[in-house]
Parts: sequence; C-alpha cells; structure tokens
Amino acid sequence: MMVRSKILLGMSALAYAGTAQAQTAPVGSEAPARAEAATGQAADEGDIVVSGIRQSLERAAQIKQNAAQVVDSIVSEDIGKFPDPTTAAALQRVPGVQVSVTQSNEIGNVRVRGLGDILTTVDGREIITTTGRTFAMQDLPADALARVDVIKSNTSDLIEGGIAGIIDLQLNKPFNFRKPTLVVNARGNYGLKSDKFDPQVSVLATDTWQTGIGDIGALVNVSWAKTHYNHPRTREGVRRAMTGTNIPYTLAGAMLPNVVESHSDYGWYERPQANAALQWQASDHLQVYADGLYTGYRSQSQWSLANAQLFLPGTTISNVQLSDDCIAARSRLDSGQSPLPGGTPPTLPAYRVSDLCQVQSATISNAVSEQKTYSYNNRTDAWLGAFGFKYDDDIVHAKAEVSYQRSVNTSETILAVVGQRIPTFEYTANNGDGAVVTTPGDPFLSSANVVLSEGMDQTFSRSVGDLFQARIDGSFDIDSGLLSKFQSGFRYADRGGDLQQAVVSKSAPGGVIGSGTEATAIKVDASGLPAGYLYRMPGVPTFNGGAGALVPNPDFLRSDEGRDILRTLYGLPTGDPDYQPQRAFYANEKTLAGYAQLSYETPIAAGITLDGVVGVRPTRTERSIRGSSVVTIPAVGGQPARTEIRPLTANTSDTDVLPNASARLQFGGGLQLRTSYSKTIRRPDFASLNPGLTYSLSTNPNILNAGSAGNPDLRPQKSDSYDVSLEYYFRRGFIAVAGYKRDITDRVVTASANEVIDGINYSISRPRNVGQAELKGVEVSGQAFFDFLPGLFSGLGVMGNFTYADTQVKGSDRLTGLPLQGVSKYNFNAGLLYEKSGLSGRLVYTYRSEYYDSDETGALGIREVDPARASDATYNPLLLNYVRPSGRLDFGLSWDMSDRIRFDLGGTNILGAKYRGYYNQPAFGQEYRYDDTTYTAGVRIRI
Repeated sequence: MMVRSKILLGMSALAYAGTAQAQTAPVGSEAPARAEAATGQAADEGDIVVSGIRQSLERAAQIKQNAAQVVDSIVSEDIGKFPDPTTAAALQRVPGVQVSVTQSNEIGNVRVRGLGDILTTVDGREIITTTGRTFAMQDLPADALARVDVIKSNTSDLIEGGIAGIIDLQLNKPFNFRKPTLVVNARGNYGLKSDKFDPQVSVLATDTWQTGIGDIGALVNVSWAKTHYNHPRTREGVRRAMTGTNIPYTLAGAMLPNVVESHSDYGWYERPQANAALQWQASDHLQVYADGLYTGYRSQSQWSLANAQLFLPGTTISNVQLSDDCIAARSRLDSGQSPLPGGTPPTLPAYRVSDLCQVQSATISNAVSEQKTYSYNNRTDAWLGAFGFKYDDDIVHAKAEVSYQRSVNTSETILAVVGQRIPTFEYTANNGDGAVVTTPGDPFLSSANVVLSEGMDQTFSRSVGDLFQARIDGSFDIDSGLLSKFQSGFRYADRGGDLQQAVVSKSAPGGVIGSGTEATAIKVDASGLPAGYLYRMPGVPTFNGGAGALVPNPDFLRSDEGRDILRTLYGLPTGDPDYQPQRAFYANEKTLAGYAQLSYETPIAAGITLDGVVGVRPTRTERSIRGSSVVTIPAVGGQPARTEIRPLTANTSDTDVLPNASARLQFGGGLQLRTSYSKTIRRPDFASLNPGLTYSLSTNPNILNAGSAGNPDLRPQKSDSYDVSLEYYFRRGFIAVAGYKRDITDRVVTASANEVIDGINYSISRPRNVGQAELKGVEVSGQAFFDFLPGLFSGLGVMGNFTYADTQVKGSDRLTGLPLQGVSKYNFNAGLLYEKSGLSGRLVYTYRSEYYDSDETGALGIREVDPARASDATYNPLLLNYVRPSGRLDFGLSWDMSDRIRFDLGGTNILGAKYRGYYNQPAFGQEYRYDDTTYTAGVRIRI
C-alpha cells in the first residue's frame, strides 16, 4: 500500500508539474486532493469531512494558493459531475472570465480579463480547431473533465501563445482512482424555446492491475449529447435618412431603419466524445503513458428570417411619429445612406448635413418582404494522440512526449429567398425590448403572392488542421539556502492548415421584386417547386404576435434532390460545386522553443518566507501562407476584359525572447502576497494571414457588396503582463484581491471598410494591427462556509467575485481612446451554496456590464457627425454595436440517495436574460435576442 501511495503521489505531482505546470510549492499535499476529487471520497482536514461542492471549491482554493502563477481552477465535484453543464458555462464563474451566448444558444466566446486570445491545452498539450488558434471548448463535454485551470500569468515552462492566458482542460487518468470504477451519467435537458427534451449520457470505466512488470491502469470515457435549440431575434437594420432621389418617400429631418425583421437560429447539434488513457508504472521512478482523445460535432440548423425592406420603390409611409432621439448626421443625396469615403485620395459622394430624428412609430405600406432561409450542415471531427514517459526520483524529474492532432471541418450552406409585397404593417421602434411589427391579415403566412426573390447562394467549405508536437521537460531539486529547483526544456511544433471553398451565387429567374423587372417575377406556386418548398418558420413574440412566416424549407435545401431541383430552376449545374482555387489557402508553421527557469525559496524573517520563479523562453517561428487573388485585366487591343487567378505567397518569421519573474511572500496563517511579470505573445491565425481577397456582388439592393481578405503583414500581438495579489486563506474559505495590467502591442482587430474595386463599392473586412492597447483592472474573489451555524444552517456557504476591467486602444487607429472590443468594464458572480446530509445546491447570479461587440463603421448606416468636420473626406465617424448590461441566474441541486446513486436538477438563465444591442446610442436599437432557459434532470450511478 505504501508503494501504491507513493506512486499515486508521484504521478499526481508529475502530472501537475508537467502539464498544468502551475506549482512551485511542494505538491505532495495536492496529489491526494486530485485522487479524492476524482473518486468522490472524503478527506480529513482537522475535524471537518468535506465532499461534493465544498470539497470541489476547497481543492480549487488549494490550487490557487500553491500556484507559481495567478491561477483559478474548477475541480469536478465527483466523477462526471462538473458544476455546470458545459465547460464554458462553468468558466463564467471564474474571476475575470467573461462569456456570451452563441447563435446556437450555448454559453461560449470565453474571454479572460476581456481578451479572447486564449491558448487552450488538454493535459498540457496545445489543441486547436482546424485553421484557427482556438479550441471550441463546448466540443469537450464537461462530463469528461476532472479539472480546469485558468492560468492568467505565464511562466517560461508554459507553451507560449495566449496573451489572455491559458485554459488547461484536464481529463481523468486511471492512477487517480483507488479501485475499479464504473460511472454512468444520464441526463435530460429541456429548453423552453426549443420545447424539446434532449438526452445526454456518459460512461467512464477504469481499473488498475498489479502485474509482474509493474502497475498498469486503463481508463475509457465516452459521452454523447444531442441538443435542440431555438434562438429567436428581432433586428432593426442601419438607419437611413428619409430624403433622397432614389428612395420612395421624402420626410425631412427623419431617419428609419433600412429593414425590420424577425429571425431565428434553430436546429440541433450533437457531440460524440471519447477519451482513453493507459498508464504503466514500470518502476518506482518511471511511468510510461498513452492518451487518446476524440471530439466530434454534427449540426443541422437553419437561420430563417422574415423582414420588410423599407427603402425599395413603391413603399409608402404614414402616421409617422418622431421621437426626441436626434443626431446631426450627413447623408447621401441619392440614397439617404451615410456617405463612405472611397478612392485615393479619399472623396465623398454628394451629401447633406442635417439633424435627423428617429421614427418612433409609423404605418408602412407596400413594402417588399424578404423571407429566406440559410440551411446549414456542419461536421467537425478532431483526434489527438499522445505518447510519453515521466521519470521522478527524489531529485530529478523528467518528462518526454510526442503528440499529434488532426481536426477536420466540413460546412455546407444553402441560401434561398422568396418575397412579396406586404400591404401594410405597423412599426414601433425598439426601445430596449425589441421592435414591434404587426401585419393585418397575416400576409407572411400566405403563399398567394410569394415570388422567387433575389438569388440562390451556395457555400461549401472544408478546412483541415494538423499539429505535431514534441517536447521534453526536466528539472532537478536544489538543496541550498536560496535556490530550490532548476527547470529546462524544449518544444517543437509543426502545424499545417488548409481551406478549400466554393461560393456560387445566382440571381432569381424572371424578374426581381422591388426592381424594374418586378412584373416578370415568378410566383412560387407557379414555379414547379414541390408543395413542401415553403414551410412555417418559428415566430418571434414582437413580430406579428409570434405568428411566424413562410420561408424556404431548410430540409429541402439540405437534401441532394431538393438542391438539384432548385439549381435547375436557377440555371445552375446540378451537383455540389467544385472547390474554387481562388478561395483556397494553405499554411505551414514551425515553432521551436526552449526555456530555463529557476525556483527560489528563502526565509526572510520570523514566520515569513519568500519564494518564486525566474525564467526565460526564447522562440523561433517560421511560416508560409499560400493563397490566390482574382485580378481583373482591362480590355486592351480589342481583347475583352477578363479575370485571372494569380497565386500569392507570404513567408514570415519571428524570433522572440519571453522573460518571466514572480515572487511570493508567505506571512503565515494563510496570508500571502504575490507579484509577477511575464511577456507573452499571440500569433495570428492562418485565415487572418491569407493573402487572398474574395468578394461578391449582392443580389439585394439594400445590402452593400461585401468581401473579406486576410493580411499577410499582420504582426504577432505581444503583451507585457503585470500581476499583484493579496490572498488570505482560512479554515472555512479565502478572500483574494488582485490587480493586473497588460500593455499590448500590435493588437489585432477585424473590421470592414469601404473599398472601390473596378469602380464598385465593396465593404471589405480585413484584420489589422491597431498599435497599442492597455488593459488594467482589479479582481476580488472569495468563498466561505458557515459550518459554525447550528443544525441544517451549518451547510450554508457563499462564493463571489467581482472584476473591474479598464481597457483602451492607443496609437493612431480609428478606435483610439475606446475600450477593446468585447470587454465589459464590470463583471461579477454572487452565489449561495448549500451542502448537508446528502443535499447540495448552488444558486448563482452572473452579471456583465455594457460592451461593444462589432465595428460597423464600414457599413452604410447613419451615424452622428461633428458638423465642423463634415466636409473632411478622411473623417468617417464610428458606427459601433453596443450590448446592454445583462445578468443570468442559474441553479443546481443534487441529492445523494446513497454512495452509488445521485440525482441532479438544474436550470440555466431561469430569469430569461436577453441580449439587447444598439447602434452608438441606446435609443437606436439594433438586435434583441431571446436567450433560452434550460432545465436539466439527471442520475449518476457509480459501481
């Protein structure tokens, strides 16, 4: 038993030092914590026996206390029992972490201290999704995790690549279990908006055998979940002045959205997952291991919408009521849109400057509708395998490992549009609760006047990423009065990525509604399309009372037969289009990094100890990006104009030296002060470096022609990171106050701008370096349990954290002086906890203050101007989409019926928090999203 305990202690210590690499203090006390967290067995701390929620939180506090860096952790409450249904949802409880709700109504878009530039690792290995540098954490179910570390300050033994920090996802391992274990989790999830009850299951099996060649342990964990969702929204488009030569009405001093619409993202996705681990303790000092991980994602979904386009010929307006929300703006004389600078030198089309007030309500007649469906079929598969060994004796510690990952995504999108004239509808502007539209007679539900409209778009893509990693890490303990450990190591990474894509667009046959050819538009009922081509999309409460609308059937658009019927009608070849060489790119990147790091520890006064680390990590990266561009050759010498596909190649390299230093003063009694400095780097993702340019003409006159391009000249972002924290750990909890500062150079943002190509205006989206940015703030966190209270009240506890983030773009960019995109200034969590007599529960409220999530300065929307600068063609005022403050309330409740059976209930967003967006000023509403409320019930059986 002593040998086995020693093995467990050593393996846990090495796994943490070699993977999370967040310890400098002795980790012997940490090893049993990991084993107990995995097995659910209780631990003695004085006369208190803890398990479940309390044990999970106390283990996380212990990791935070002992770490060399600023680290916050989430520890599984039991096997397959994470505190929230998904990893991203659990991470929103971590101080300094911000999240948002994705289109598929999941918690995602994780940011650490306001930045999304996170390096994700699994058991210390970098993991990616195809051509990006991030990993969709939703693709690794929380059921598979033993622990998650959010590492906010780097040390040189950590992989470089995350200026926001590192999130390490740690899987269960067989040597973390003391006996054969089989755990089955079964759960049902019900979404109020989707009105579906969805299954989620996982099975973990592990055992360890004593053999003549040493202990051998094996673990297999598989999980599967399917989720239906419905994420309804209302939207008002960018504003236009209601005066101009090419708009259907004249109302001086007024502005109106170019479109009002309801739309829903809905469908289903499923996630299969499997991971396995094999550990062989060949001797007391040597362990050999192999790990495998598979994650999958399949989705069939659609974005269906119904709108009214308010600036097409034939539309009339009456009963106009203007609000008091007015701005000074410039508008084009022909279209009422914002005049965007274009050309070299920049010029402005003819415009006027006037005070414009928002239409608060109106009756609009004969508007053209857009009733369309984007059908999506997506699949992602990722495989990761690793093999290595760990050596550990009383002085020397070593680890060597090779791993390989491959990630493949295929995506299919078909867009089809129909439309009609809407006789009349009543419109009320969004004042924070979504725009209200009422259409007498429900014309959106009648096919009598619906015609083929605009066009059919096909987008097919396949992206592949692979990553080979090899690393060796070693350390030896030093017995001196100051130095305690020396660490060094090397890592080599060879990464590739390629994208193949086809984009085909074709205007509708016959005429186009809202244009001069409207009279020859083809009615859907007379087009020869089958009767099931139109179906009723889900409704939105504020749009015609939630009645919905007829739109192209997404299942028809996903079927091979349906696509070919539609292609034939639109005059396109049958079959999926071939990938287009002008839209492809291939990238390769090789990185070599080494590091050296010293740990020190010394007493400096009675009861006061100083310890920390000092290190440096040099890196060298070489990359090659191959893409192409479409070039227009003008007509010369009687030869007609033509286009050519020209290959483009960009080769770049960078060499960086990344130092770090940290110090911790331990005063005794649980009080400690830590400071740290580190230099970190974030390399651009491959798609951002793609030298090619793709663009297309819009078939909708209300939508600006658009395109996208990479920027091969993008420089890596770099950050000088400073942290200081004062922490006090006591018997029943802890409290910590931390300050941080990030000085970021070459910050990368992506936004659109007007570009003139062959005399036509396009809104081209490109990434760019914005110079410098500064991020600073304060985090306050803590937790406590009140076991001194009498009776049932002794199970009560509280947890909470508050983050203040002050960010600013510096330099000469157009965003100078503004906060960084996506960063909320204030974020907090407040939770009530309970654990007693087999019952455990939590009630947690999460709040996020206002932020802006997109820069639409390159779009045509009206925005406020300084009249004194209105004639300056280099002046283009910002148009940003802001998100109002919001909070979510979640709960979880568990009952241990016995040591083997546990029942769980939970709910997320039970108060129905919503996304509420606006342009520049709160009065100018943009989008209103009805985020779903989900309830869950499950049972866990352990054998």
